[in-house]
Amino acid sequence: MVLSQKTLECLREMINERTEYRSGPKIIQFFNGLGFNDTYGQGFPSRWMFTDERLSKINGTPQIDECIRRTFAPINFVGRMGELDQLLSDFNQYLAFDKWRIERQGADLHFRKLDRVEIQEPPSHKQREDDFLRRDFSDVRFDGLGLEPSVVAVLEERVKEIERCYSSGSPLAVILLAGSTLEGVLLGVATSHPKEFNCASSAPKDQSGKVRPFQSWTLNNFVDVSRELKIIEHDTHKFSHALRDFRNYIHPFEQLASGFSPREHTAKICLQVLKAAFHDLRQNVSRLRA
Repeated sequence: MVLSQKTLECLREMINERTEYRSGPKIIQFFNGLGFNDTYGQGFPSRWMFTDERLSKINGTPQIDECIRRTFAPINFVGRMGELDQLLSDFNQYLAFDKWRIERQGADLHFRKLDRVEIQEPPSHKQREDDFLRRDFSDVRFDGLGLEPSVVAVLEERVKEIERCYSSGSPLAVILLAGSTLEGVLLGVATSHPKEFNCASSAPKDQSGKVRPFQSWTLNNFVDVSRELKIIEHDTHKFSHALRDFRNYIHPFEQLASGFSPREHTAKICLQVLKAAFHDLRQNVSRLRA
């Protein structure tokens, strides 16, 4: 299978960010599983540059097929198959221009050769997004999460600042502040319930299989474990990919490489995800104490 440049760029984002956040060592490990023999150390280029180089080397070989299968492996999405199907749908929008399509049948992934370009836009996606944005979270409060009052005060001020940034037309500031704020509150909840978070199957582990300390978790890790523990709802988890992915563009070169341009609509979704997460946590965190 030979992929076009645009499809390779989409695959790079899927590998580095969207299916899971892969650090430099994890990206090395991912590609070593495809036949490379790299080590992580001084001189390692940016994640996107390394991934682009490796994808260009295997493009047109059987390894590119295996790379796609590993990227979207259903076993990594246990309890999150809806999210996997959405990611496959997004990737197929690009893959269609190479006249290929990847389809999931249960736990198996299959490639289908197309006679012509077939674009299949999920008809209900925009409606689901509109419904999510219309939900009213104006009564969100931070009490009841088991956080220190001083932390609650900081969170309240942060949300006010995020809303000011949104009103003043500063979408990138909204995205970055919303991401760091959500990560902070989830770290606080995890610290109050370490056993539940550490025992979750989606908790990130090091190469020895030991769960990483909370300080080494990414926003993606906290969100996925919170969904597994059912303390955030399905729609909050579904739309959080925008906040999780775009928050990483705090690094200018990552933003430059992806061509990402912050928009008001993206900022609106990120702000709504933040409010929805706080709402869900207040409704559900008590189950962790049961």
